[in-house]
Amino acid sequence: MTSYEMPGAPNVAMWVPEHEIEAQAVQQIRDMARLPYIEGIRIMPDVHYGAGAVVGSVIAMKDALSPSAVGVDIGCGMAAVKTSVRLEDLPDDLGPMRAAMEKAIPVGYHGHDGAVRLGPKHRQVEMARDNLFGRFYDLRADVKDREGKAMNQCGSLGSGNHFCEVTASDDGDVWLTLHSGSRNIGKEIAERHINTAKSLEHNAPWGDMAVFLSGTAEMDAYRHDLYWAQEYAMTSRRIMLALFKDVFESFFDTVNYTDEVLCHHNYVAEETYDGVDLIVTRKGAIRAAKGDMGLIPGSMGTGSFIVRGLGNNESYQSASHGAGRKMSRGQAKRTFTVEDLAAQTAGVECRKDAGVVDEIPGAYKSIESVIEAQTDLVEVVARLHTLLCVKG
Repeated sequence: MTSYEMPGAPNVAMWVPEHEIEAQAVQQIRDMARLPYIEGIRIMPDVHYGAGAVVGSVIAMKDALSPSAVGVDIGCGMAAVKTSVRLEDLPDDLGPMRAAMEKAIPVGYHGHDGAVRLGPKHRQVEMARDNLFGRFYDLRADVKDREGKAMNQCGSLGSGNHFCEVTASDDGDVWLTLHSGSRNIGKEIAERHINTAKSLEHNAPWGDMAVFLSGTAEMDAYRHDLYWAQEYAMTSRRIMLALFKDVFESFFDTVNYTDEVLCHHNYVAEETYDGVDLIVTRKGAIRAAKGDMGLIPGSMGTGSFIVRGLGNNESYQSASHGAGRKMSRGQAKRTFTVEDLAAQTAGVECRKDAGVVDEIPGAYKSIESVIEAQTDLVEVVARLHTLLCVKG
């Protein structure tokens, strides 16, 4: 697979032909490409329209950073772990396991009742969380009253396309996977800094793609809060993975774990390419440096791929973050019914009600096609098939 060019935008390379991208997203990419601070834009095969920057984009800037190129779900990403359980060991009825998972891990707008206590074997995760919140009051002043809510939501799933899944590989190995972000605190931090960026005089022409410039107090403040939110999202995933393991273990005599994978796909990193130091934002993209392990999920009930990065510098060592939507949530609700959802998730233990119709597999691109489009970016380690899915 080789990348595609975008006519008139020499700083853009795409892993999907332009005619397969929705018109609104194409225009958004062209608008992004005109920003003077951008060194390069890389478009992943799961690309679709997003707020500010398209989802499925990797944007490299020199001495500048756009908070909209990260988005409001700072640190959103994936976790996976391989278990010693085999497919044939699972109970025939996974309903009780899903019920136990939904009881242990709050979904939707819900959170825990205070700080989660995990027990001695997960003490390191608790310590990381406590250390993180020891720095809460170093964040910008107008989020200080969100500490209690942020603590309650740390280790909770949220809503939208977030999930916990029990899956099985083609070889019959059972994996636990989950997808989550930084909940309300990430959104609050992002929105405030986006508004600050828009208020700066030099950003008047750029609207939603307003940037902070290196060496300014505004840039320093954003990066400080951003990195805290990225750490919050990762810590929250680790807590949920611990809770997930505890639930899963309750159904078996003994469970061991190997091959843990943890990765962001909405985040900022400082990286160097061709001797140039760049600020790289990935919004709906994972880092795929040579040997990096990643998890690329499909839609509800269609499974995921465990992948290994190939270190392709042309993509800024990046790959897609999932299947990517092919229709909006509103269009999905207008197009599909609860009966369609039941048919498309047949054989998967999951919700099959009106509240998750917008997450129906038919609203997403084919995960197999997305993987096929980036064979020069990642190699497949395992194909995982969904058996049980808890949705936010």
